[in-house]
Amino acid sequence: MKALVLNALGRGFDLDEVDIASPTGREVLVDVQASGLCHTDLLFATHDIAPTPSVLGHEVAGIVAALGPDVTQVHVGDRVVGSLAQVCGGCARCLSGRPFQCLHPESTLRRPGEFPRLSRGGIGLFQGFGLGGFAERALIHENQLAVVPKEMPFAQAALLGCGVVTGAGAVLNTANVKPGESVVIFGAGRVGLNAVSGARLAGAARIVVIDIQPKRLDAARGFGATDVIDSTTSKPVEVVRDLLPGGADHVFDFVGLKMVAEEGLAMLAVGGAL
Repeated sequence: MKALVLNALGRGFDLDEVDIASPTGREVLVDVQASGLCHTDLLFATHDIAPTPSVLGHEVAGIVAALGPDVTQVHVGDRVVGSLAQVCGGCARCLSGRPFQCLHPESTLRRPGEFPRLSRGGIGLFQGFGLGGFAERALIHENQLAVVPKEMPFAQAALLGCGVVTGAGAVLNTANVKPGESVVIFGAGRVGLNAVSGARLAGAARIVVIDIQPKRLDAARGFGATDVIDSTTSKPVEVVRDLLPGGADHVFDFVGLKMVAEEGLAMLAVGGAL
């Protein structure tokens, strides 16, 4: 099959022919229909983070084509989306409802010494996050797949695997936002908007979104923001302190600038967290 292979750091992705193994155990063979390019993929392609040669791509959606003999959760023909979270499903963290802290993520991969899932000329290729979506097909452990409705377009479904779980997960899992609490979100990009969704699901009473682009602020309202702030025309700390006199219970920085972090700290309530 054809795949985009990262052969060396800084060289970009090369379209190449690679071999993909038949599914064994709990592996699922997926015909890839859409694969997003996340900034993390670009970091992997330019920094010494993971081995090369490799097939990256961790925002992947497609159709189940074949199953390993031990698969129980999906069926041939299902539409599925991959998740970058590698979850064993059997450790103490997984069983206590914290699969995002799985103690044995390696269990979603083939063991050392087994024939690799992806290879070229008999030499194994590294499979990014156990997914490898930059290819015509992907061989993925069933614990990293979720079935999605047939009505959902593949391109939008692919985003669930990273941008959605990152934004919503920061709110629901990392911060553990409680009903009635206040949330401030810097950055209404893809991840920030999904943090808004997470805050709504958590029952936050006030969801304030800060950005520099009016279109993104409009989108934030659509996702459920109760208040929006254009930081090009106002001072965010002052506005937030007017909206939330006691300060914010939670501030999320999806921008990554020193100034934003300082403003986030300045608008926290006593006991609040950035």
